[in-house]
Amino acid sequence: MKKWYAVIGDPIAHSLSPFMHDIWFQENGIDASFLPIHVEPSELKQACESLKLLGASGFNVTLPHKQAIIPLLDGIDEAASEMNAVNTVVRNGKNLKGSNTDGDGFVQSLLTDGPKTDDKILLIGAGGAARGIAFALKRAGFGDITITNRTYRRAEELAEETSSKVMTKSDAEQKLDEFDIIIQTTSVGLAEDEALPISLENVRDGALAADIVYNPIDTPFLKKAEEKGCRTLNGVGMFVYQGAIGFEKWTGIKPDTEKMIQVITEKLGGNYVNR
Repeated sequence: MKKWYAVIGDPIAHSLSPFMHDIWFQENGIDASFLPIHVEPSELKQACESLKLLGASGFNVTLPHKQAIIPLLDGIDEAASEMNAVNTVVRNGKNLKGSNTDGDGFVQSLLTDGPKTDDKILLIGAGGAARGIAFALKRAGFGDITITNRTYRRAEELAEETSSKVMTKSDAEQKLDEFDIIIQTTSVGLAEDEALPISLENVRDGALAADIVYNPIDTPFLKKAEEKGCRTLNGVGMFVYQGAIGFEKWTGIKPDTEKMIQVITEKLGGNYVNR
């Protein structure tokens, strides 16, 4: 019997998850398909019940449902609990278990650049994505992490939870040359008329600037970082690796991530560089 998987969100038409997973199904000889399903917040409970009733083998969850879906599931794993958010649901019989692969997906992407675990990291943001990345960095052995955020208290709370340091935005801007890796996790600065989430005037030449956004590939933050002599890492790797972790949870198979990063990069109009 053909299996099927889905991604639910509002909106959902922009998602590249169906494109990515359908290629992986084909490459691995799996008779399955992956559907994008538009689910408004008021329909989430009904959608979750319908996915189970209609036999979905698993599904992804994107905005704005990553937190709201938790009470509708039969359980969540440690990563989802740390983030208080779910992006991947695994079905086992009648049970639905939530996971979150975002943080580990980012770290896998970061590791392709060959960072050292004693590198000094500045994490910009304190939302769900930043939470997942902070916990995942800690699990991977990175110990020198500083968190900054527009709202200082939220940065302080996340720093306390992850045994990280905290810094005001103005202090981070002044001391930016002290950091080896700068990770931008917010949506600030994507609009043409919007200021960047942090000034890069004092960034150190050769530092690594990473943005979790994958579309556009070259965000204003990354463009400015490149102008300042930084190496850059866009969000395509994180997108592919987080999807690959979910794919393995569903199928037991590790898909070809390097090839997919190339495919997604070129689909979005970028130039693929093998790291």
